[in-house]
Amino acid sequence: MQSGMNYVPMGKPNPVVKCGEFCFAAIGLDHGHINGMCIGLIEAGATLKYVYDPDPKKIEAFCKMFPQVQLVSKEQILQDESIRLVAGAAVTSERCKLGVEVMEHGKDYFTDKAPLTTLEQLELAKDTVIKTGKKYMCYFAERIHVESAVFAGQLIDQGAIGKVIQTIGTGPHRLGAPVRPKWFFEKEKYGGILCDIGSHQIDQILFYTGATDGKVVSSQIANYHHPEYPELDDFGDCQILCNNGTSGYLRVDWFTPDGLSTWGDGRMLILGTDGYIELRKYTNIAIENTSNHVYLVNQKGEQYYHVHGKVGFPYFGQLVLDCLNRTENAMTQEHVFNVARLCVEAQNQAEMIYHGCK
Repeated sequence: MQSGMNYVPMGKPNPVVKCGEFCFAAIGLDHGHINGMCIGLIEAGATLKYVYDPDPKKIEAFCKMFPQVQLVSKEQILQDESIRLVAGAAVTSERCKLGVEVMEHGKDYFTDKAPLTTLEQLELAKDTVIKTGKKYMCYFAERIHVESAVFAGQLIDQGAIGKVIQTIGTGPHRLGAPVRPKWFFEKEKYGGILCDIGSHQIDQILFYTGATDGKVVSSQIANYHHPEYPELDDFGDCQILCNNGTSGYLRVDWFTPDGLSTWGDGRMLILGTDGYIELRKYTNIAIENTSNHVYLVNQKGEQYYHVHGKVGFPYFGQLVLDCLNRTENAMTQEHVFNVARLCVEAQNQAEMIYHGCK
């Protein structure tokens, strides 16, 4: 069965630089998202030069997907001045440490979500960004690497639903426990469900509402059905009040049934003053097993768009150019750090409403 850990979106090449003009490396292959991160950068024209991970099996699999890459030591990557960016999908609790090391060696950092797991790590990351002038960017894949989510942002920018006032996001995932690494079930390492897959949703709340920050109104977690993994949250929800008066609700869980054709039926409802948008990101259940369905209802009527293969993933080209030009068009540093803070606060403040082990 499919799992979100191994979900790799494929787009079309849309290079913003010439071959060899922007070289990057991969360090830390603990999550399968590293493949999507690298593919997105390569499609934008970036050159994947090096890879490092201490696990030979992970290296073997990575090199099969990217045969052009060279296996070298982490030190060689950090010392090579041709490497402008390091992409990493380390164990979640170790992502900040890697990012600090990368930035202190004069390179920008692109990490898998969640970007970090504690408020102490957040302060360290902030201090290092200020000290080095380098970027600490994050792969919020459920927005930046999903064409329906990209298209929704374009519709909002065009005024299709007026001013956005609320979002409701659901991020169900298939657990696939037998293929998950041990660290995935250790809360200190994965950060908890609201910090982990909740980060996708909090990113979308701030982005679609146009807010720059927010606060956690309430959050809940539970372990309803997995007592064999006592540190796993298999359910979580949260309400965010944004600093522009808008709000967002999110629900994430590990209860995708085996009968679903994909790893999770991720959806998003975006309410505006003049209409609303519904995203059915990965499937249109019982109708067709295809992705990227967008439903728009506004004052002009009802519209449906199937945007798979039609929108692309502009984030990656923007990120490459941001690194070269020191701009912030792909994503602002403030956004990354505010999402990170809200994720950690949501997890830290969450009420445990049920635990199967107790």
